[in-house]
Amino acid sequence: MSVFENASFAEHDCVLHCRDRRAGLKAIIAIHDQTLGPALGGCRMWDYASDDEALTDVLRLSRGMTYKNAMAGLPLGGGKSVIIGRRTALDRRALWPAFGRFVETLAGRYWTAQDVGLEVEDILALGAATRFVAGVDRTTGRGHDPSPMTALGTFRGIQAAVHYRLGQDDLNGVRVMLQGLGHVGWSLAEHLHRAGASLLVSDIDETRMQRAVAVFGASAIAPDLVFDVEAEVYAPCALGATLNEQTIERLRTPVVAGAANNQLAVSEAGVWLQQKGILYAPDYVINAGGVIAVGIDAVPNADRATIRQRVLGIHDTLLEIFRKADAEGLATSTCADRIALARVEARRQHDSQAA
Repeated sequence: MSVFENASFAEHDCVLHCRDRRAGLKAIIAIHDQTLGPALGGCRMWDYASDDEALTDVLRLSRGMTYKNAMAGLPLGGGKSVIIGRRTALDRRALWPAFGRFVETLAGRYWTAQDVGLEVEDILALGAATRFVAGVDRTTGRGHDPSPMTALGTFRGIQAAVHYRLGQDDLNGVRVMLQGLGHVGWSLAEHLHRAGASLLVSDIDETRMQRAVAVFGASAIAPDLVFDVEAEVYAPCALGATLNEQTIERLRTPVVAGAANNQLAVSEAGVWLQQKGILYAPDYVINAGGVIAVGIDAVPNADRATIRQRVLGIHDTLLEIFRKADAEGLATSTCADRIALARVEARRQHDSQAA
């Protein structure tokens, strides 16, 4: 399949295929929209089953970053990159200089950052190869892990959804089916545990699950039973596209609120959730804490002192979406998309009139 034939290609500004045989690099950089500013989105490393799968993923993720940055109020467009392969199988000493050269050729049109499959040390190495890396402190040479802020914003989003859907002002005793115990999922589990939530956890790594059982008193759930669990909240925090026609039919939770990107396998899934009476916290709104934290690196004269306050504000942004969606009879995903696109279009019109 060519990039132009991919259904997720619509309205993308640029797609760059990156290949360096000596470094073992196969990567794709996708820039979706630059209306609000330079495109920002993390670099994901994954052992994709095919190049087509990698292309579809990066196109969907980059489009989601346009919406995420718009809803987070950042003067940034949407982009994303994926590296095809397993971290342990690639020579990272050669990989990051090679990938950094491709990012550098875009001359600031795209800023990358840490995402699934990368560690802080990888971002530091990438930062030595290109100026356009968010999440690296150029003064101290230290990296900023965005996952704690992603988890904090997701936690606040769960609080908002529980308040709106269940009328409960705290999370004491609320059962949360937490799927995925990576950096973000584990940090989120810590927040939820401190707030008194009852955790049910699932992860493909049995060791992580058993650790959560020991640390949080959680109940371990087999990955294939996640959608059949009776709980108040389903919190997807692993890879995306877990919500489809079959899994939504199985869901037994009144709230879906988690940190994973692209949770809806297809756009219609948001409507299916609405029809089933399930309140969905749009993924790119609830998980925006990380991009707020690192995005300031791509914003001139940004003030780090405001980061935490803006992340905490995800709570009120979601309440606004929930109320507006109900008032207009829309799925929350549709409502969020319309708000994000309206912000992009307003800027586009402003720039057009100023030209």
